[in-house]
Amino acid sequence: MRLLIIKKLRRYWLDYQKAICICCKPDGSLSRIERMLNDENVSSARVTSYEEILNQKTVMKPVILPIENGFDMEKITFFAEKDITGKTFKEQKKRKPTTAKIFQDLISIEIGNLLVHAEYGIGRFQGLKTLSVNNIPHDFIETLYAGSNKPYLPVENLETISRYGEEKQNVALDKLGGVAWQMRKAKLKERIKLAASALINTAAKRLTAQGHILESISENHQRFCDNFPYITTADQESAIEEIMEDFKSGQPMDRLLRADVGFGKTEVALRAAAAATLGLETVQVAVIVPTTLLARQHYITFSERFKNFPLRIKQLSKFTSRNEVSEVKEGLRNGKIDIIIGTHTLLVEGINFKNLGLLIIDEEQHFGVAQKEKLKNLKDNIHVSTLSATPIPRTLQMALVNLKSLSIITTPPINRKPVKTSVSPYDGLTIREALLKEKQRNGLSFYVTPRTNYLDELEEQLKKLVPELKVVKAHGSLVSSKLDQIMNDFYDHKFDILLSTSIIESGLDIMSANTMIVDRAYMFGLSQLYQMRRRVGRGEAQAYAYFLAPRITLLSPVAKKRLKTIQSLQALGSGFNIASHDMDNRGYGNLLWGDKQPGHIREVGIELYQKMLADTIAQMQENEEFEANREWSPILNLGVSVQISEDYIEGVIRILLKLAGTT
Repeated sequence: MRLLIIKKLRRYWLDYQKAICICCKPDGSLSRIERMLNDENVSSARVTSYEEILNQKTVMKPVILPIENGFDMEKITFFAEKDITGKTFKEQKKRKPTTAKIFQDLISIEIGNLLVHAEYGIGRFQGLKTLSVNNIPHDFIETLYAGSNKPYLPVENLETISRYGEEKQNVALDKLGGVAWQMRKAKLKERIKLAASALINTAAKRLTAQGHILESISENHQRFCDNFPYITTADQESAIEEIMEDFKSGQPMDRLLRADVGFGKTEVALRAAAAATLGLETVQVAVIVPTTLLARQHYITFSERFKNFPLRIKQLSKFTSRNEVSEVKEGLRNGKIDIIIGTHTLLVEGINFKNLGLLIIDEEQHFGVAQKEKLKNLKDNIHVSTLSATPIPRTLQMALVNLKSLSIITTPPINRKPVKTSVSPYDGLTIREALLKEKQRNGLSFYVTPRTNYLDELEEQLKKLVPELKVVKAHGSLVSSKLDQIMNDFYDHKFDILLSTSIIESGLDIMSANTMIVDRAYMFGLSQLYQMRRRVGRGEAQAYAYFLAPRITLLSPVAKKRLKTIQSLQALGSGFNIASHDMDNRGYGNLLWGDKQPGHIREVGIELYQKMLADTIAQMQENEEFEANREWSPILNLGVSVQISEDYIEGVIRILLKLAGTT
């Protein structure tokens, strides 16, 4: 195809003897066009002005010029990018990657929330208050402590307080000037030293191990990257660069990639797999996922992206036939299989790799304790990348104290809209209207229930409610071939509604599915609700999620909190905040000793605990930058007000309204 395009362009140039200018939108596309021309030995030169286009004596002249369609002039013919490649490489607005955005919800505090002051202890936030100090107005944070004491903290010293975490009725407020808080902190410091010592030893063991040095610089690897039909976001590029640096270091990588559903984790994983299998040194890659549906999705994606490269890719799950299992085992043992994608079946005895170099764990939060223990045995000296939208508390905690490397993707796909979410009791009229509206815009709908034995009842209910729509059932007990057929038929719009259990929470990528109804939503976990919601709204259309539950007063406090959280966090990129709330709700786990709950974390709150642990680790590692970067909180007394006047804000708003033509 590429050779045919070049031949046609050459023929055009010979027939008309006119300059040919190939116009590209982003710089990344320009580089792709230049490589394509160079591969076919076509004389080309990048130009930046009209004069260069006329004067440059080359057949093809690539230039950054954002046009959709080509056009002809007297001396020059301009070809748009899609005239050359058949498609336009979609550009994302580049934004500087930052972790600050991901934490913004962690520091948003409501009146009544528990706060922890590093020196005073646990108090309850009462709001902001303006006080006059030396006849100068100043904003303060008002916090209630035991004995009705209310110290006022200047807003510029906000960094001295942190959110306590989970709200418990029996949390006692500290007394100002009392010794209880200082004693608790002192005892906790001693326990943290023991934990930090063990953590440092664990990290040191991995740092001293020798990992595969993987250099991605090769023609095949570059061609693979060029085949991506989008421009990578700044966050994706940053994550890819960090992984490549890990590969070159010679130390085994252990990196958590945190990104919302649909924000590009899979492409980063594909680039890592390409570096491992198409680079200068090649190793085997294992991709482990929690469900057969996700294994199938990844197998299709990996096979499609690597179809032009001499790699052998296989999948393995509980539905793989015995003959295929034997073939896969032999292929892994002798090294003929380059990439294996499978469920926890990959962890059973008898699976041996000839040269495993990269392990990719997708949706780690769905694996059980037994599977995670087996995963640890694979991780001695290989590179490990863990992908998750909502990391489990322990994994997130390890990343936050730098025991795992952390990459974060916060940039959403272009034109992606947040899913409009509502929590309400069952209402047949509302559900019928939602399902019919989705059908009218040629879309698909999910109807999810927590139990398999509810499926038949709901199927009959839907047939009466929306008889004009076609419904198909799916659940994890179906044989693989039947499940595949159902999913393919649903994807091809042979059915309008997929009635299923939570098996759809991982691995489905259907752009036309934009309505989801979740039956008995209170029976699902917070991460499950979030993952299911992200199965819709993966394109540019507005998506809707309806979580059905009895009146809020009839629910347990935990269920009530889950539903309140999922409804309040609707913005794109909320996955990290969901994980944070999940960490509050479920507890924090223990970094070293399985699922034991360290009660001392609750003595000071999760955020202060994280800081104390990180500081202790830095001190014990004799980090030279620790003392220089030690946080301190100055008291500012400038003799002038640092407030922004409310009159100023109102004036700005009036100006903006006037410019917009509104009175």
